[in-house]
Amino acid sequence: MKKLNVTISLEMSVPDDWTLAETSEGTQVLALPQGQFLDLSVEPLFTDDPEGIWASTDDEGELHTVLDMVESEEVRYTFVTH
Repeated sequence: MKKLNVTISLEMSVPDDWTLAETSEGTQVLALPQGQFLDLSVEPLFTDDPEGIWASTDDEGELHTVLDMVESEEVRYTFVTH
């Protein structure tokens, strides 16, 4: 088995009322209006045609097989002010 490092970086324009919150375990999440929270993390997408439509799987076993390969995940949220 070999190691694969995947780096995903997103820059998003979000509403001004989104804020950062922290769970009891110290994990950062986004606090949205009306008491909702959002966490962005890896979601495996699959296709039979790399030029076609990509989608998550309905097969829980297939999904867990991929997610079980993840040894660590780091998500950081930073608001940028200009």
